[in-house]
Amino acid sequence: MGRLAELKLAMGTSIFLVAFIFALFLSAIMIIFQFSLIYAIIGTALFIFIQYLIGPAMVASSTRLRYLEKGENPWLEETVKELAEKSGLPMPKLAIVPDETPNAFVFGRTAKDATLAVHEGLLKKLNKDEIRGVIGHELGHIKHKDFIVMTVLSALPLLAYLIARATWEAGRWAPASRKKEEGSIKAAFFAVAIISYIVYIVSLLCVMGLSRLREHYADAYSAYLTGSPRSLQSALAKITYGLSLSPKPPSGARTFYIGDPAMAKLEISSIMEKKEEYDLDKDGVLDERELELAMEKEAKSTWAKINTWFSTHPPTFKRILLLREIEMEMESGRFTSDRIYAKI
Repeated sequence: MGRLAELKLAMGTSIFLVAFIFALFLSAIMIIFQFSLIYAIIGTALFIFIQYLIGPAMVASSTRLRYLEKGENPWLEETVKELAEKSGLPMPKLAIVPDETPNAFVFGRTAKDATLAVHEGLLKKLNKDEIRGVIGHELGHIKHKDFIVMTVLSALPLLAYLIARATWEAGRWAPASRKKEEGSIKAAFFAVAIISYIVYIVSLLCVMGLSRLREHYADAYSAYLTGSPRSLQSALAKITYGLSLSPKPPSGARTFYIGDPAMAKLEISSIMEKKEEYDLDKDGVLDERELELAMEKEAKSTWAKINTWFSTHPPTFKRILLLREIEMEMESGRFTSDRIYAKI
């Protein structure tokens, strides 16, 4: 499958890099506090295992989703079943999230028990072809086992952050004393806190870089699966604009979404500041084409590129541009199944 091996390599490299950084981090902590390294390794493994076990329940709880009864939404059920069979995947469980923003995500421990959840807003604001494109994208995540990898890998930056907060507070509240021993304990807490924050930022950048790459692979897979890259292009533009209007703060499950609400707000806010410039027909409204052109221009700014480093998703226009290239190749007749990921 074309460059699927590159995704596996990127995944392996990211896991190794984050694990290596974390191993050095644990070693430093053990040296400072003079604990056995084996206890730190066991503790980290237990934390990741617990995160893997309770992760799906936390996502379900935080999003307030409701599982669909059989026959409740025949079109959605048939569409997911058709595309899942075409993908060679087991039928995922279907759920609806009572949220008017247009979004969707998958989660679970394995491909066999995966859940595909769609927001009510997605079903209302997108047409059927666009929804098919979104479903294809989410099935791509299941195909690539993205939700499993990201659940496990994101546990390490989270653990570093928790250690940083805990040791910083311990250092602040440690009693001040002139005694050398107590003074060194206070300094040790602050040293671990600073190291933990650095590890948190570096490991988070690695995890987010992998997350953005996986979104491109899922987009490309959707284009191949549905045979309609244009449908997902249109869906992404609508999703980004719709998410930018939400007054609610982003959910903790935003890594799993097809669109990141925080990223959408940044993208659209910068466009709305220059609305008159991007409103080419001067009708007071940015249509889909004008919105895409605005996203293209804004994505080139230095500030937008820096913001992307700390984002779970690529800028919308970069995703649209990839889909356009795939669409052009499909229209030329040169596209084959072994070139699914060739444009990434």
